Amino acid sequence: MFVNKFFINKQNGIKLNGISNWLFWGLAVLALLGGIGINASCPVTGQATSKLQTYTQPFQNSTTTLSGDSVEANMYFIKMDYWQVKKVTINLNFQVSQLANRATSDITLSLNGTKFYSFRPKNQTGLQTKTIEAPLRLIQGENQLKISGQILNKKGNQSYQLAQTPANWLTIYSGANANFEYRLQPPTTAIKSFYAHFSGTDTIANANSVITLPQQASNAELTAGMYALTGEARTITTENTQIPVTTTNTTAAKQADYHLVMATYQHLPKVFQQQLDRQRLQEHSVIKTYTHGGKYYLIVSALDTKLLQKAGRFIANQELMQETTADTKYISNSTQTFTSELQYGGKTQLTTSDDYLTGAKHQSSTYFVSLPVDRTNADGSKIRLHFRYAKNLDFKRSLITVYVNDSALGSKRLTAARANNDELTVSLPKGKALGHSFTIRVAFDLEMKGKTQSDNAQTPWALISSDSEATIKSKPVADLLFTNYPYLFLKNSTFNHIAVVRPRNLTGNDFQTLTNIFNLIGTYAQSNTGTIQFYTHKPSKTVLKNSNVIAFGTPKQSAFIRSLNPKLYFKYNQHFTGFLSNEKLSVEKTYGQNIGTAQLLRSPYNQRSGLLVVTAVKSSDVYRASTQINFQRNIAQYQGDAIVVDHDNNHYDYRFKKHQTVNDGVNVKTVVQKNSKLVVYLGIALLIIIIILLAGFLIMRKSGLLERKERHHE
Repeated sequence: MFVNKFFINKQNGIKLNGISNWLFWGLAVLALLGGIGINASCPVTGQATSKLQTYTQPFQNSTTTLSGDSVEANMYFIKMDYWQVKKVTINLNFQVSQLANRATSDITLSLNGTKFYSFRPKNQTGLQTKTIEAPLRLIQGENQLKISGQILNKKGNQSYQLAQTPANWLTIYSGANANFEYRLQPPTTAIKSFYAHFSGTDTIANANSVITLPQQASNAELTAGMYALTGEARTITTENTQIPVTTTNTTAAKQADYHLVMATYQHLPKVFQQQLDRQRLQEHSVIKTYTHGGKYYLIVSALDTKLLQKAGRFIANQELMQETTADTKYISNSTQTFTSELQYGGKTQLTTSDDYLTGAKHQSSTYFVSLPVDRTNADGSKIRLHFRYAKNLDFKRSLITVYVNDSALGSKRLTAARANNDELTVSLPKGKALGHSFTIRVAFDLEMKGKTQSDNAQTPWALISSDSEATIKSKPVADLLFTNYPYLFLKNSTFNHIAVVRPRNLTGNDFQTLTNIFNLIGTYAQSNTGTIQFYTHKPSKTVLKNSNVIAFGTPKQSAFIRSLNPKLYFKYNQHFTGFLSNEKLSVEKTYGQNIGTAQLLRSPYNQRSGLLVVTAVKSSDVYRASTQINFQRNIAQYQGDAIVVDHDNNHYDYRFKKHQTVNDGVNVKTVVQKNSKLVVYLGIALLIIIIILLAGFLIMRKSGLLERKERHHE
């Protein structure tokens, strides 16, 4: 470390001679012997720290099994712009078929389209690991790692390829990752530079970023803080890390190096007030970077609470934050801070650029389709593919097949006449719910003429055009269950009139609960144009009628939660000191005092709105319940409308609502659709009855029976 510093000084023209030279070398020797240590790793703005850091980034993949003698899978990872990368190591966990011939099977890795490493599986069964150093010249900001190969079976001592069977497989396990060794480039004074570090995957994974609010934040400050949190949650790529919303006196805040400080001017600590021009705040809010004591701050403040909330929306706009090169940004009422409003149009482009597949036999490409969380697929959806392929194929055996979630939808034989311009349209299964997201796989079987395999890896080939698309018809999700949470609190991927009833005096656990609730909502919120409003008391009838409500805290903290007790699935006793037993769970007295619940109810103020209540006797148990609704991987465990968590980390899922839909119109429509034939028969029967009655009336009138009856009554 010391010697490196010397050479840097020498390059900068610093001369060491005479006594200084002897002193320098003396200190150097002592340093090498461990007598003294000279720290050359302190951050210097604009220069990379000399201390080498490491960060392991898991690939965003689940355990995947690939079948066929030719297999391929794609994984993705990112590199932060402020890293000076020195080494990247790829770590794989995989298993190959026990019947595979280790002498002829092989696996190849490609990075961003360039192949760089090939190897053969070890001559052993079971789980194998492989560590490969990736060439730095191939590393980009966003990286695609392609794993391809051939898994060839064997027969006895023979090493030739047999016919393809289900026993040709390669399983790539979750947990594969890329390990970076890098030097950190400290942030400059630019807002975009702070934002990059603050949102960086390594910064968040190391719990080095926090959003700080005043100890007793006002409703407006909490709203601004939640806008900022949800904007950050949308950009976080890992499934188990988040940025905490906290106060300056907590351990999390003291240990973090990057602070987003948000408060009205009068609630800011004086050290931050001194950095701001109070006069400019008369009609503006401000976002300003500040460095002190080796820590980096982004001060967000205003005199007016509405302007503070507008600054929160600015921070929630990733594009604006990445474009701001100044160290100070003033925001007025006329500043446009909204992100583009996302309306689901129904069409999804499968790929932004042409996908080129090469090699004989089975080749495939997979696409991920995601719908807004408040919608699911409906009947009538189609996939339209436009593609080209080589003309040297055996067209009697070559075809294209389309799969959805690995279920085949349709196939088409390839032909020489359509090789330069071919199309295929397939329909998605009727009556089959695919949920908010699903995968579409396009597979080609490229068979060669006169031989079982090609000696040229580039032929044959197929190309999936960028104008290929999926037209997904959708319908609103109406089931008020945790399966679909937080759909009701979002509409068109933005906040759907969320009213939050909070404790008047917030504890550290309350801030953690807020972080958990809005982290998941922020994951799905792609726009910052909706509304979040906090209340310390029961909102007005108008607000409750027109809002989706979130209430959290203990009964002691919240009169609103006490008033909701008759509506809850898990109710408190009359003294609000513990939960009572119900038809789903017998609750012992002490046990009922030490559990937390998250309950998803139909709003008693509007049957088409939702009410989320996260509550317990103690605020620590309220936080414990909120840990089940903070990440997608946690909420995916639950199918019901009530969650219970105890001190032993046992968590239980219950369903109380018999009719889970909140939209009666949708429910009636669904019933009619499911019983369409019965409705038709009933309609015909009713029409026949009406015709018979009408015919009887006419006959009686013609025969004079009605007139005689009238005269008789006279």
